[in-house]
Amino acid sequence: MKETIVVLDFGSQYSQLIARRVRENHVFSILLAPETPIEKIMEYQPKGIILSGGPSSVYEKGAPRCDSRLFDLNLPVLGICYGMHIGAELLGAKVQSAKAREYGRSHLWVDEKDELLAHVPTETTVWMSHGDIVENLPATFVPLAHTQNCSHAAVYYQEKKFYGVQF
Repeated sequence: MKETIVVLDFGSQYSQLIARRVRENHVFSILLAPETPIEKIMEYQPKGIILSGGPSSVYEKGAPRCDSRLFDLNLPVLGICYGMHIGAELLGAKVQSAKAREYGRSHLWVDEKDELLAHVPTETTVWMSHGDIVENLPATFVPLAHTQNCSHAAVYYQEKKFYGVQF
C-alpha cells in the first residue's frame, strides 16, 4: 500500500502546494477539512498529518479547529503557521497577537538541530506571514528556532510527535 499523508486544510493559499510537494516525493497526500472526524482520517491509514496555515486566529470566535485526539494517534504531526498555532494551543501553549507582525523575509536562527532542522543552516532566511505568535510554551515543548520578532518560530513536542513551524 502507498504511504499517505493527510493535510488538514485550514484555508491556506498554499494547501494545494503542500499536498503537491508531498506527492512530488512519491507519497500520496489528501486534503481534508479540519473538522474531519478522526475515524475518517484513519481510514486513509496516514503515516503523518500536516496542519496547514490559514487566515484565522485561534482565539477568534468561529476559528477552524481540529480534534485534539489527533495528537493521541502516535503519528507525526507538522503544524505550519496557523497549524502550529492550533496544535500548540491544543497541547497547552498560549497563542497571542504579536506585538510586531512579520510579513515577508525574516532572518531565522536555529537553536536546536533536531531531526526536522538537521539540514537547515544555523542562520537562514525564511518567509513569514503571521500576526499571532506562540508564547508561554509548557516544559513539554522544545523551542527549536526563533526570529527577531518571534521567539518560537519552530517548536517540538516529542511525546506527541508534534512539530510546529511559523514559516
